[in-house]
Amino acid sequence: MQIALDEQTRRRLCRTARSARAELRQVLRAKIVLAAADGIPNARIAADLQIGVDMVRKWRSRFAVTGLAGLSDAPRSGRPRRHGSDVRVRVIAVATSAPPWPESTWSHRAIAGRLADTGISASQVGRILADCDLRPYRVRG
Repeated sequence: MQIALDEQTRRRLCRTARSARAELRQVLRAKIVLAAADGIPNARIAADLQIGVDMVRKWRSRFAVTGLAGLSDAPRSGRPRRHGSDVRVRVIAVATSAPPWPESTWSHRAIAGRLADTGISASQVGRILADCDLRPYRVRG
C-alpha cells in the first residue's frame, strides 16, 4: 500500500519522530509512516525499528485509511463504570468536608457509610480518591 504525504503532514510527522517529549509509541508510529512514504518495504522498516512486521502493516494501513487520526490509539472497551460522575462528586465532597465528631479524619469506610444510598464500597471510594490524588486521612481540621 503506497503512502503519499503532503508537505504539512510530512513536517508534522518529522517533528513527532524527532521529538524527545512525545510518547514513544507516537514517535514509533511516525517513523513507520515516514519510512513507508519513502517507499521502504515493511520487512525492512520492521528490521530497522526492531519491531514486528505486523505492527508495521497495522500502522501503515491505518494511516493510509484515516490519515493522522489513524495514528492515535483506538478507544478500548472495558467494564462500564458502576458509579457515575455524580457519585464521584459526592465522594469528593464528603472527603473534603469536616468529619463527624469525634473523628478527626475521614476513612474510606466512613465515606462509604455516609454514601450508603449509592451502594459504593470503601475500596471504590479509595480508587476515586486516588484518581483525584486526595488523601482525607492526611488533612487536619
